[in-house]
Amino acid sequence: MLRVVVESATGLPKKRVGSPDPIASVIFKDEKKKTKSIDSELNPVWNEVLEFDLKGTALDSSSYIDVIVKDYETLGKDKFLGSTKIPLRDLATGQVRSLPSKNVPLVSESGQNIGATINLVIGYDPPANANLNPNDPQGGDATGDAAGGGEEGDENVTDGGQSGSAGGPSPTGQAAHLNQRLARRAKSRHPLANKPQDFQIRVRIIEARQLPGNNIKPVVKVNVCGQTHRTRIKRGNNPFFDEMFFYNVHMLPSDLFDQYISIRVYNSFSLRADSLMGEFKLDVGYVYDEPAHSITRKWLLLNDPDDSSSGARGYLKVSLFLVGTGDEPPVEKREPNDDQDDIESNLLLPTGVTLRWATLSLKVFRAEDIPQMDDAFVQSVKEIFGGDQNKKNLVDPFLEARFAGKKLCTQTIEKNANPEWNQVLNLQVKFPSMCERIKLTVFDWDRLTRNDAIGTTYLNLAKIASSGGEIEANTGESEVGFLPAFGPCYVNLYGSPREFTGLPDPYEDLNYGKGQGVAYRGRILVELSTKLEGKADKTVDGISSDDILVAQKYQRRRKYCLCAVFHSASMIQEPGEPIQFEVSIGNYGNKLDTTCKPLASTTQYSCAVFDGNHYYYLPWADTKPVVVVTSFWEDISHRLNAVNIVLYITHHLQANLETFKTAILAKVTDKQLDEVWLKLLNQLIEDLESLPTPELEGRPNLTALDIQIKKLRDSAMATIREGARRMREEAREVRDTLPDLEAWLDKLKLLAEEPQNSMPDVIIWMLRGEKRVAYSRIPAHQVLYSTYSDQACGQHCGKTQTIFMQYPMDKNKGLKVPVQIRVNMWLGLSAHEKKFNSFSEGTFSVFAELYENQAQVFGKWGTTGLVGRHKYSDVTGKLKLKQEYFLPPRGWEWEADWFIDPERGLLTEADAGHTEFMDEVFQNETRFPGGEWKAASEPFTDVNGEKSQSPGEFDCPPGWSWEDEWTVDDNRAVDDQGWEYGVTIPPDDKPRSWVPAEKVYHVHRRRRLVRPRKRAAPPAGVAMERRDQGDPQGWEFSSLIGWKFHRKERTSDSFRRRRWRRKMAPEDRLGAAAIFQLEGALGVDTDEKEKGSKADATKLFGANTPTVSCSFDRSYIYHLRVYVYQARNMMSMDKDSFSDPYAHVSFLHVSKTTERLRATLNPTWDQTLIFNDVEIYGDPQNLADHPPDVVLEFYDSDQVGKDELLGRSVCTPLVKLNPGMDETPKLLWHPIIQRGQRAGDALVAAELILKDKSGESDLPLVPPKRAENLYMVPQGIRPVVQLTAVEILAWGLRNMKSYQLASVSSPSLVVECGGQRVESAVIKNMKKSPNFPGSVLFIKVLLPKDEMYTPPIVLKVIDHRPFGRKPVVGQCTITSLEEFRCDPYVITAEGAMASKMSLMMASPIQHVSIDMGETRPLLEAQEKETVDWWSKFYASIGDQEKCGPYLKKGYDTLKVYDTELEDIPEFQGLIDFCSTFKLQRGKNENGDDDPTVVGELKGSFKVYPLPDDPGVTPPPRQFRELPESGPQACLVRLYVVRALDLQPKDNNGRCDPYIKISLGKNTIEDRDHYIPNTTNPVFGRMFEMTCFLPQDKDLKISVYDYDLLSRDEKVGETVIDLENRFLSRYNSYCGLPQSYCVSGINQWRDQLKPSQILENLARLKGLSKPRTEDNGTSLTFNGKDYTLAQFEGNKEVHQHLGPARERISLHVLRTHGLVPEHVETRTLYSSFQPTLSQGSLQMWVDVFPKSIGVPGAPFDITPRKAKQYLLRAVIWNTTDVTLDETSITGEHMSDIYVKGWMPGMEQNKQKTDVHYRSLDGDGNFNWRFVFDFDYLPAEQLCLVSKKEHFWSLDKTEFRIPPKLIVQVWDNDKFSLDDYLGTLELDLRNLIPPAKTPEKCSLDMMDVLDMGAPHKSEHAKSLFAQQSVRGWWPCAIEQDGKKVLGGKVEMTLEIVSEKDADEKPAGKGRDEPNMNPKLDPPK
Repeated sequence: MLRVVVESATGLPKKRVGSPDPIASVIFKDEKKKTKSIDSELNPVWNEVLEFDLKGTALDSSSYIDVIVKDYETLGKDKFLGSTKIPLRDLATGQVRSLPSKNVPLVSESGQNIGATINLVIGYDPPANANLNPNDPQGGDATGDAAGGGEEGDENVTDGGQSGSAGGPSPTGQAAHLNQRLARRAKSRHPLANKPQDFQIRVRIIEARQLPGNNIKPVVKVNVCGQTHRTRIKRGNNPFFDEMFFYNVHMLPSDLFDQYISIRVYNSFSLRADSLMGEFKLDVGYVYDEPAHSITRKWLLLNDPDDSSSGARGYLKVSLFLVGTGDEPPVEKREPNDDQDDIESNLLLPTGVTLRWATLSLKVFRAEDIPQMDDAFVQSVKEIFGGDQNKKNLVDPFLEARFAGKKLCTQTIEKNANPEWNQVLNLQVKFPSMCERIKLTVFDWDRLTRNDAIGTTYLNLAKIASSGGEIEANTGESEVGFLPAFGPCYVNLYGSPREFTGLPDPYEDLNYGKGQGVAYRGRILVELSTKLEGKADKTVDGISSDDILVAQKYQRRRKYCLCAVFHSASMIQEPGEPIQFEVSIGNYGNKLDTTCKPLASTTQYSCAVFDGNHYYYLPWADTKPVVVVTSFWEDISHRLNAVNIVLYITHHLQANLETFKTAILAKVTDKQLDEVWLKLLNQLIEDLESLPTPELEGRPNLTALDIQIKKLRDSAMATIREGARRMREEAREVRDTLPDLEAWLDKLKLLAEEPQNSMPDVIIWMLRGEKRVAYSRIPAHQVLYSTYSDQACGQHCGKTQTIFMQYPMDKNKGLKVPVQIRVNMWLGLSAHEKKFNSFSEGTFSVFAELYENQAQVFGKWGTTGLVGRHKYSDVTGKLKLKQEYFLPPRGWEWEADWFIDPERGLLTEADAGHTEFMDEVFQNETRFPGGEWKAASEPFTDVNGEKSQSPGEFDCPPGWSWEDEWTVDDNRAVDDQGWEYGVTIPPDDKPRSWVPAEKVYHVHRRRRLVRPRKRAAPPAGVAMERRDQGDPQGWEFSSLIGWKFHRKERTSDSFRRRRWRRKMAPEDRLGAAAIFQLEGALGVDTDEKEKGSKADATKLFGANTPTVSCSFDRSYIYHLRVYVYQARNMMSMDKDSFSDPYAHVSFLHVSKTTERLRATLNPTWDQTLIFNDVEIYGDPQNLADHPPDVVLEFYDSDQVGKDELLGRSVCTPLVKLNPGMDETPKLLWHPIIQRGQRAGDALVAAELILKDKSGESDLPLVPPKRAENLYMVPQGIRPVVQLTAVEILAWGLRNMKSYQLASVSSPSLVVECGGQRVESAVIKNMKKSPNFPGSVLFIKVLLPKDEMYTPPIVLKVIDHRPFGRKPVVGQCTITSLEEFRCDPYVITAEGAMASKMSLMMASPIQHVSIDMGETRPLLEAQEKETVDWWSKFYASIGDQEKCGPYLKKGYDTLKVYDTELEDIPEFQGLIDFCSTFKLQRGKNENGDDDPTVVGELKGSFKVYPLPDDPGVTPPPRQFRELPESGPQACLVRLYVVRALDLQPKDNNGRCDPYIKISLGKNTIEDRDHYIPNTTNPVFGRMFEMTCFLPQDKDLKISVYDYDLLSRDEKVGETVIDLENRFLSRYNSYCGLPQSYCVSGINQWRDQLKPSQILENLARLKGLSKPRTEDNGTSLTFNGKDYTLAQFEGNKEVHQHLGPARERISLHVLRTHGLVPEHVETRTLYSSFQPTLSQGSLQMWVDVFPKSIGVPGAPFDITPRKAKQYLLRAVIWNTTDVTLDETSITGEHMSDIYVKGWMPGMEQNKQKTDVHYRSLDGDGNFNWRFVFDFDYLPAEQLCLVSKKEHFWSLDKTEFRIPPKLIVQVWDNDKFSLDDYLGTLELDLRNLIPPAKTPEKCSLDMMDVLDMGAPHKSEHAKSLFAQQSVRGWWPCAIEQDGKKVLGGKVEMTLEIVSEKDADEKPAGKGRDEPNMNPKLDPPK
């Protein structure tokens, strides 16, 4: 049991308003407990005891608790105040039982101290079984491992003696935390657009510790995405690298996240294969999922990739960042105690978990339904002649599993489509793994060529394992996690279509798992289990026969029946050959697959009919095609029921959430909003309570994973339910609950995912002729029927759904829709098929059918002219049939005799249901190449090339009248005569493709003739007579044997046919379910002679399956109105930046088009489209539940060429079954989607009204007309408008790019809003003054009151060019007017708009004189030594060590912003005077979207309502008192402090940065001051320049990389808009310091004194002038009294302060939210990766107008210099040195000498003389080493400048910790010297030496190695002690362990340069031999 007593906290920070309500929470191992909250208290006392149950596990030494103090908020998230982390090591080792922690400081999120502390006491009762070992610093079991030291033992047994129990079903203890990250992983990733984009991966290698080996030279290699970088080579076992590598990639996020980062440490000494010392791998996706997409300063545990048993191979400290488009790279914070940081608690993976070797055992049992992959001719000749080989088995499958870079394969089983492998693949992985998907690919083995992928699937560890890390705050219980487990269960493979061709497969990528697979390609039965620890003997092994038997029971199949009724197929855009649909599930129903029995899985062919407007549809009328598929699958209803129930709850929540969001957007009253919100919560709670997931007991096919997932789902749903209850009770502000509700929705969506879904998806294919065109995949569970409950049925089970099909591997991402179908599907066990009756509508009938064919020869019809055709055939005419052949399937019988039944579906007249129609006919001509054009053999055809009547033969049908004559349609891709040309390639009789330009080789041309006709209104009271039914004998005629038939005989016809059908009925069963008995073909009893020849399987199959149809006895007539009001933010498709939009509105089989608007991206159509009589079959109630969608496709109309699609939007109509319903549809914004991306929004609504028999009376009134046939949107639906004023402040244009090669010279601005427009005056000369002469424009416009409906403001800039041309050179759309609305009667300071400038113009210029008083130069000089500007900077960023005594003196600090000043919220982007709007252009020359910015407009808007009564006086204007808009001369001072994390430009991973500045025409290139070889340069430079605003407003600061030989490269740049800084009322031109100093380093630098600035502020805000009294110590301003004491009461008053009056003015100014003295951090961007940060620059800029006078002196920010020190080390003696040689007399001896150096300064290596023939390991030297080094005391690092290579040009500056390395060697005359031991000492952290050699042992050093928190008595800095003497041990590694190699007695002394001159000493024993004097050894 662990008890934490939370006593009290002190000094919590205040809030802006009032005090916080603190609440403390303690987190231990993911378990979280909270105290109560205490209201408004800065020093709370809780005194609460929080208990953590350890569940019998002992604490391990790396445990810690996190204590977080937050400000309790009743609603929304609690606000973070501070936190701390307390290690429990002392408790774990058993040294103490309670740990009082008093005054523990709290730190902020960024690690800054917040000045508050907390008091706690932690008590611990160890569990009975924990064996504590007080001597073992690591705790736990000290069994250890041969590899050395306590740190190993810790890795292997962390469960505190529980490792034995890990074999149970769910391992306890640590194992439960194993996949910690999986839970994190499962949380949804921030959805990135799935298109290739720029990413940058940064890897920073900081340092390594405890690397194995002797005298090694480590180097780190990092490999990411195929790029490798390596660090410099260092020496020693604890090298310090600190290098940053950048990897820039451009790829799909999904591909990138699967790449891994490999970090390897090599020993560069060793050229042998074993030079790899350790490695670490992790997924890039892992980094992305971390907070801020980064891992900062974490230790990685390196291990040997090949030897799984070895433990740690050292530690490496790294930071990893993944920067995506628009991300800010995080700033690394170096903790002050970072060097001693505790490795254990900062490991990237928590200990205990670190090196778990786990074996993922993947049992691969078998596969089935693998498609054919090889050609038949590869088989032996005999089989080919035998003719009866099984085509199916032409495949040699094997399975490959890949995980974390490893791959294993099963054996190959030849020629088998249903292979049984029965093998287990053992993948050895580190667990928890950093990779998350196991990839399973089935390949077809090929002898000759490469193996082909058959299909790929993934097992996602995040979904089949759980860390149990998700803990509930209120119960404190954590779920128990489970290791990856799966199956035994089938996994389905999807990929390219199954049909085999010898040609290359265009969709091959789909088989590798890229993109959505379009067809089922078999399935594999696998099982996955995880074993911790232990290695499998073989990586691939056979499965034992017992396991194979166990898997048998998971293969039990049950029969499923699938029925789909197709209600409509519309929106077809390319008709062509007749169309049919095929429905398949798995292999069942695949028309082109011969392995299953044939099923009625395809609809009959039917020809598409033009709908009279834009689309084609299939004319099924009242006979809807039905497909029936029976199939056999495992019964996994228990999984799918649960999925459907969770989805049911999810859909409810989602729908309610949409309503809630719409209500928030529509700004409804709070009461209404509360109602919506309560309904949502009540529904959610009720759903979660009343719909439990099904019980699993006794279900077949149960797996371990099922049970775990059920636990997970139940607990997560309980959590959400409790959360919802709490929210219902406690929430105060409903709007703030939105994030929580959305999080719950995401969580539910995750819970609905079912990894073990073995039921294949239902796939619907559309076939045009014999070719597969488009598909749709529907997960089976969506249409599955369940007897468990209604909610467990799929959401579309037995209901009509609308499906947009898609092209396979569509490059255009759904730009065109091939077809939209409405289909009603039902899938259920055949045991439940009776239940289908209640779902079915209409009557099902089943027919056998055949066609009788005749031809006309010499005017007589007969069978003689049927060339190559049969007398009786199937619909295609290719297959011979006879009536006698047909036998009904088993269980069915004939109901009647054969009868003639003409096919109506292929014959419906196209104009049915239309009031207007366009007859079309194509005129064809042909020629020989180069000859004359002549009429073709078929001069007139339809669109498909079928013969048609000539235009003269077309009669106007009765009831219609012609509108116009025949005209040539030239609004297509045709030439000016309307012709299009093509080449006919036999055997085709017409070209496949057409082009509009004639070439010599074209032999065929055609043009489209059209003639519109209109239906005449029938006389009232006459019912429309039915059209005649065509030929009385049921013949249908055609001019050629083809697809197109018509029902009236024409002169040109030469072929006729009629359809015979015979009805079947089931023998015993009744009801619709009988159709499921139709399995198998109609028995076809063919003739003997045909037996010999092989009939083509597809033909057989298509022919003799019976046709099933569903006929509806009555249709209902509906009236549809679609209200298209407006659209916004559409894509611009024309070069002039605009589009000419119109919309095709399609509903089922009818469509209409709106009017075309000109040049706008925000069209307002305000149009009602009325569809009068829409005929729909089926029950109106079903239609109301699932109404068909109204689809709007928006096009850009082009005079020339084809209209381009702008996007598609879908709107569901409001259905009124009773016209009297008083509900009116509401206009809502629907997103317009183009290629999967959002491309605008459309404001539309629709209503569908059922018409009564009585006629038109009840319909709503016809809306008013705007023009002939143009109806407006009626009142009550259209938005309510209000007369509104829009005031525009058009200030000026900046940075206009040239347009069509000429620069923009005299532009004006056009503003359009709500149909009104206004134009500004023209700027005469952009160069001289880019501001508009008259700045304010005014529009009165009718705008909707409802913010949701307001149209955008569109800005266009027009250039006035010679000859009256006025091109639009840039445009911008402002979507939301909300931020510009204001109350016109409240004049704020903003209203006056007078900026600093206009005030300056007003006030007389006073010359500022700063009177110095008597100065104290001496004091100043002394101060300069210890306090400089950098002290102030470091004090401000909280770096206490570097700022010296600065803070104690009470001086100012400045504000360091970690972003641009413009991004600080309180300064409103400095655009308070006027905003900057980016102007853009539409398409560029290549026709691509061109989002480039072509200029900027400075300006602002005010929007306010006007009174409706013209008599009332309008409110006052808003923009008045504007500043002078002419040019101003200014002085600009730019201070560049330093740069962070620059992108390296040189091969060595560094760069040589310098600054380049351009402002207007001035450029300063600071190339001479470049800083070599660094990515974090400290510049410390100030630049001064003059400029004119606004012309030179952009200050561009670039960082370049200096190169001697090649061109300097730009690293990145940042641009500051000086005009904004200058005009802003936040005084951003010069930040206000904290105090007014007249001398010192904080001397006042503005032109005006604080009192003058305060007076200006008063005038600006329209207040009276401030008054000061009492010699300036008190001041009254804005009705408040201030005194100096209240500001400076507790501050130290120092000698630099100025007069009291100015000081108090400054303090008052600082209360007004003006910009303080600051340093801003600006991100650098480069043009080659415009969205990725290239590093950042810390700097600030001051702008002073020259007209006011001279500013104060600039600050000096020159960087600090390093100091020189000497380290003197005297080597006195050695003892216990290993004796390495054997002398002649056989004694052991050594010739000892000592070598020493400081890392980084290896060139200054020094050796002692040799002590020969030491027999006892003693040596006496009296030798002095002297090392000089440069040291930065502020940063505690040595500064080393050296050339990296002899060819380097510059010395590189390195910052290296000051260390001394001493080695003992044995001197050999003839061979290499032998290495005897080494000692490494950190001079900042010196290990105290032993006073005598006896006390000196290796244990002294372990204190450091363990990385323990250093006690101050352990380690002292030699810089503080100055001198120390004693004995230290040297270590050498043997067999992986450190052993003693000798002891050295030394004196270490640090001397500064000054002291070195006073106390000289020479090297060795050279002169001057003194301080101390060294005698030669005796």
